[in-house]
Amino acid sequence: MAFEPVRVGCIGMGWWSDVLADAIKRSGKLEIVSCFTRSPDKREAFAKKYGCKAAASYEEILRDGSIAGIINTTPNNVHLETTAAAAAAGKHVFLDKPIATTVADARAITEACRKAKVVLAMGYQRRKESHFRWVKKRIDDGVFGRLVNAESNISRDRLGKFDVGSWRYTEAGMPGGVMLQIGIHYVDVLEYLMGPVTAVSGLVAQLVLPVENPDIASLILEHENGALATLNACYASASEYYLMNIYGKEATAYYDLHGGLRWLKRGGTKSEPVRCEKNDTIVEELEEFAAAARGEGEPEMDGVKGTTSLAVLLAGVRSAREGRRVKVAEMLKA
Repeated sequence: MAFEPVRVGCIGMGWWSDVLADAIKRSGKLEIVSCFTRSPDKREAFAKKYGCKAAASYEEILRDGSIAGIINTTPNNVHLETTAAAAAAGKHVFLDKPIATTVADARAITEACRKAKVVLAMGYQRRKESHFRWVKKRIDDGVFGRLVNAESNISRDRLGKFDVGSWRYTEAGMPGGVMLQIGIHYVDVLEYLMGPVTAVSGLVAQLVLPVENPDIASLILEHENGALATLNACYASASEYYLMNIYGKEATAYYDLHGGLRWLKRGGTKSEPVRCEKNDTIVEELEEFAAAARGEGEPEMDGVKGTTSLAVLLAGVRSAREGRRVKVAEMLKA
């Protein structure tokens, strides 16, 4: 049965709003009807680029009964205000990670959407990448045996490519700096593959970027199953790079951005390449949101999972500040 595209309004006009809007155009299962940000120039430019209406206010979008959902890429510290307003207006929400900057706000966002009976879908596209799906399937099938260790790195070159005044580089907008901004993606992948994280030990540094937030972060994650994992996140590297190695008693998988996926089974002496077709993860998560908005299934990452993901990162932030190991449960009590 054919469906009309889910009509959405976009709020928060930054570079990531364009990434999501481009994916919406590729999909065809959603339609951008309206947009709003406080800068008239930015919203007019977005409206012209994507063929939608530049609303004079967020309230104008919320009053539009033809709009079913909100694509929310506003700064992290206003996620509660903007999402709660959408929920109160009966709009479903696709909210980019992280869900908030505090566990209290994350829970309030989740409750507002639950109470209003609207969908809250979180933007965690990395776990959907085909190579991680391949590894997850074989972990679930028992091919890897007991999981024992993992190591990961997510690094980007931001020198000369950032706006000093952006909320992404301030303590208020992004507590923990690079750890919360991009490290959260691979914390999510590690939990997806290795299981829940129970405690975190972290260190941060500010070495290259002329901003107040850390541009280097290293975490040791303790998983519920006893496995240990490391995560390094960096905004000061020479280029963009991703690494994820998963070690099991019976098999190991090695992934990196430039070399792709390889794996090695017990008894083997040489890793074998695994061919994984590149998938459009952002389209997939937006179409999942659209389906949920029509009452077809649930989003893979919701408010509850988004809150737990945030708690892991905040445990790392606290660990780095206080010089101690921090349990995730401690953050969830906040």
